[in-house]
Amino acid sequence: MSDLAETITEDISLGELDSSLGFLLRMAQLRAFERFYAAFGELDLRPGEFSVMWVIRRNPGVRQGLLAETLGIKPAQMTKMIRRLELQGRVSRIIPDDDRRSVRLYLTAAGDGFIDAHKEAFFGHDDYHNHGLSEADCRQLAQLLRRYAGLETEADT
Repeated sequence: MSDLAETITEDISLGELDSSLGFLLRMAQLRAFERFYAAFGELDLRPGEFSVMWVIRRNPGVRQGLLAETLGIKPAQMTKMIRRLELQGRVSRIIPDDDRRSVRLYLTAAGDGFIDAHKEAFFGHDDYHNHGLSEADCRQLAQLLRRYAGLETEADT
C-alpha cells in the first residue's frame, strides 16, 4: 500500500470541530449537495433552483427581491438563477407598469410541469433521502434546523 493510500484510510481527529454547529452544518450541506447531484444532476437542476420554483409556485407574482431575502440568496445570485430558469422556460419575470423597479416571478407551464414531474423525487423517500436517520430523527432534526434558522412555526414549539 502506498503512503498516500495509508494516509487516506487513517482516522483524522477533528477535535472540537465535532461539536461546532457551523462545521457540522457545512459538512451536512456538502453531503446533501453530493446526494442532490447524484439524484438530480441529469435534470440540469442546481441546488436551490427547485426550492425557488417551489416557492414561486406557492406565491405566484412574488417579488424577486422578497424571494431572495426570504431564502437567504444574494440578489446577484438570485438574478443569475432566475435568468437561468427563464432560459430553461421554467420561470417568467414580469415588471409591473405601476412599479418599474419591481420584478414579479411566475412559473411557466413548463415550470409547473417540471415541479409536478419531480416533486415526489425532491420531497419523497428514495435513495436521495436515505441518510440513515429514522423518521422521528428526521422530524426532530428538521424542527431543530427550523429553530436554528429562525423559521420555527407554532407547530414546532
